[in-house]
Amino acid sequence: VLFLQIVHILNMTSAKIVSFLLHPEESLHSLQNRIEFETGISTGNQELLLETGICLDPRKPASQCVIDGVRGWDSYMVYLFDKSKTVYDGPFASRSLSDCVNYIVQDSKIQLPIPQLRKVWAEAVHYVIGLKEDYSRLFQGQRAAMLSLLRYNANLIKMKNNMVSASQQLKAKLEFFHQSIRLDLERYSDQMAYGISSEKMLKAWKEMEEKASQCAQAEDIGYLDEQIMALHTEIVELQKSPYARRQGEVMESLEQRAIDLYKQLKTRPPDHAYSDSTDMVKIIVQTVQSQDRVLKELFGHLSKLLGCKQKIIDLLPEIEVALNNIKEADNSVMQMQGKRQREIWHLLKIACTQSSSRSLVSSSLEGTATAPAATWLPQSSLGSTAPPHPLSSLAAPEDGENFADVIRENVNYLELFSSILQEVRQEQSSMMVS
Repeated sequence: VLFLQIVHILNMTSAKIVSFLLHPEESLHSLQNRIEFETGISTGNQELLLETGICLDPRKPASQCVIDGVRGWDSYMVYLFDKSKTVYDGPFASRSLSDCVNYIVQDSKIQLPIPQLRKVWAEAVHYVIGLKEDYSRLFQGQRAAMLSLLRYNANLIKMKNNMVSASQQLKAKLEFFHQSIRLDLERYSDQMAYGISSEKMLKAWKEMEEKASQCAQAEDIGYLDEQIMALHTEIVELQKSPYARRQGEVMESLEQRAIDLYKQLKTRPPDHAYSDSTDMVKIIVQTVQSQDRVLKELFGHLSKLLGCKQKIIDLLPEIEVALNNIKEADNSVMQMQGKRQREIWHLLKIACTQSSSRSLVSSSLEGTATAPAATWLPQSSLGSTAPPHPLSSLAAPEDGENFADVIRENVNYLELFSSILQEVRQEQSSMMVS
């Protein structure tokens, strides 16, 4: 018997306890199927919470519902909630009266012998104590729901902080991108008249600026922030509510009165005296009425807790979508920034190439101008007035060698200049294509 594992499930939708004997190595899914058969709550809508507000792990066996050791095993509860419902309004029937207690409740003035009255009042005291314990268990279930709500809220705060941080980073990157692209467009316009121009590249830069403006929509998370702040305020109010604290003081005092009344009866000698049950019945009625009141308040507060929890569950996917949009916009901005910087360096490469080609052309022209011009002139220094012979203007053998060197040098410069121009044209065409 000591090795048997029994789990007690308090169904918060009906305020009833169902108990199960766990089979060895039984899975949680198997236990949930048994719970569905007993309660009618489908496995997909079952939420099983421990007293700490932690949800049972479906990867672990069902024995996680049972505490280790002997002490307290019969009072340890697992609280069952229906995820398809957020309003728990009853009606919740109180525990049933035994026949003898119901007998005195129907007629509290009936006279009974003292020995028999002791037995009836003992059951009446047990009934009053049971009403208080029923409320205590339900309050513990409400507390588990509150702790679960706070866990969800902590996760919500963590995701909200990540979202706000990512939004601020995106905003800073967008501001930097807008300022840098405006400066690039201004500088590009200034040099178009005498430098390099590409209409396709200019159009692409302007499209980048428009696309960056569209990315700014992803950083707008104000509507989500307002909903989260409203939820935080609502949760704080629920924590401050008096219904978040135990309201069983009246029931505890009635319990003590019932015990004291029974002790007084117990001290009476078991003679042939008779007595009625007016005082005990009055305590029973007051306890039932008090339980009805506190349970109504408890389940009203529990419904608000579950409503807040459902709002958080609905908000989490929206925050996830907003985070993904921010990340995509961030990646898009960084890609556009990198592409524009590569194009700027491409322009710088073309400008440097053109500058080098101009310097090479000017140097070749200077070399041609300094070539010996005397070899092209007629030999008029002899003082002859007769027209020179056509062959008399040819250079001497040594001058002919110098002239051939100049020709070869100019041909080399021409070939180099042609290759440079062809490379520049290829660079410009590739830049326009990109």
